[in-house]
Amino acid sequence: MDELTTNDGTRLAYRDSEGDGVPLVLLHGWGQTQEMFRHQLSGLTPTRRVITVDLRGHGRSGKPRHGYRIARLARDVLELVDQLGLERFDALGWSMGVSVWWSFMDQWGTGRIRRFVAVDQPAAVAAVPWMTPDEQRASGAIFDVPGLLELGAALAGPDGDRVRHDFVRGMFTGPTDPEVLAFVAEEIKSTPAYAGVPLLFDHCAQDWRDLLPRVDVPTLVIACEGSHVSPDSQRFLAREIPDAQLHVFPTDVASSHFPFLENPPAFNAVVEKFLAQAP
Repeated sequence: MDELTTNDGTRLAYRDSEGDGVPLVLLHGWGQTQEMFRHQLSGLTPTRRVITVDLRGHGRSGKPRHGYRIARLARDVLELVDQLGLERFDALGWSMGVSVWWSFMDQWGTGRIRRFVAVDQPAAVAAVPWMTPDEQRASGAIFDVPGLLELGAALAGPDGDRVRHDFVRGMFTGPTDPEVLAFVAEEIKSTPAYAGVPLLFDHCAQDWRDLLPRVDVPTLVIACEGSHVSPDSQRFLAREIPDAQLHVFPTDVASSHFPFLENPPAFNAVVEKFLAQAP
């Protein structure tokens, strides 16, 4: 495990396989850690350099009392790729990690990104009142605004541990491997409520629909029929991002928001095939 310190004094823990090939930088989702990609760090490294990081407030990284916004997390990632000297790399985001990459693109463009993989993240998580019902469905909105506020209050409240566990459990819709569920439930404990709640609110408040047509690098969108994220929202992404490819895992392959944990060989094969395509 390596470390860097950001320009606002936050320590970030990351892993770098230092292998050959085009670097692949993977970003985890809300409340989780780079350990989500343990099977990718081992499974993809024979053909490429793989880099994972605990975003601020998560895992082994620092947990300051500031900076819990998607834009700040994107700045942290910029500082990571700068420190590692990555002038050209592949980017993979899962869940909130996709939003961090979208913020990265929005602020600094796509010039350094060779290929992009977006795993199971809606274009907008909150159904705000000015979106039509059709727009809410297409974007994949999971919460309405009162529901988001209620969840945040519950996570910050005295029963926050149970609420957090139930929130994670809801991301598995099919038969669940108890070891995978236990692992995810344990990893999420590393994010304190003072970090996780404002970050969740900021993450859910973003609407990335206007950015999608400007994603001008080869893109693969990965969905999962068994996820709490609607596969239709991922089909919307694939339509809106120019020339994007779409892969939907059926429930007999993976039945949750965590296909990379449930079925690493299948997930790795899909990602590797996309990354290896000719320009």
